[in-house]
Amino acid sequence: ERDDFMEDPPRKFNRLAPGREVRLRYACYITCDEVIKDDAGEVVELRCSWDPESRGGSTPDVRKVRGTIHWVSAKHAVEIEARLYDRLFSEPFPEADGRDPSSVINPDSLEVVTAYVEPEIADKEPGFGFQFERLGYFCVDWDSTSEKQIVNRTITLRDSWAKQIKKGK
Repeated sequence: ERDDFMEDPPRKFNRLAPGREVRLRYACYITCDEVIKDDAGEVVELRCSWDPESRGGSTPDVRKVRGTIHWVSAKHAVEIEARLYDRLFSEPFPEADGRDPSSVINPDSLEVVTAYVEPEIADKEPGFGFQFERLGYFCVDWDSTSEKQIVNRTITLRDSWAKQIKKGK
């Protein structure tokens, strides 16, 4: 995913950046050597080198890398629709103070994006559940067809509302 790369990252960014080394999940250590951009300045390609001694995630010199990223081959990826559901209400207690819950509906409670996944995901039947690392849990939607796979995010991985709910009780 694009979030795994940043051209000019902050110090604690533990993913891929020019000159930085990360672990490629289930593979080896890679270092970003070159960033290729199109005429509009958008990153279209990253040229990386890999350490053949790091296969399996460890090296003879026992060095550690800070980040682990995952990758899907552009050549083999399958395009799907991902429906990213979020909270329906913008407040943890929509009926608080007698207000009408419809007044605090979250306008961003659904975001529909195009995603690219490994071919195995595109073949799953409706109702099949799985996790996209760092993104959350998803299931295959019943609206899916043989031409278009649709997945729904059912649970996010970070819940910043837990503290708000505790404060409200």
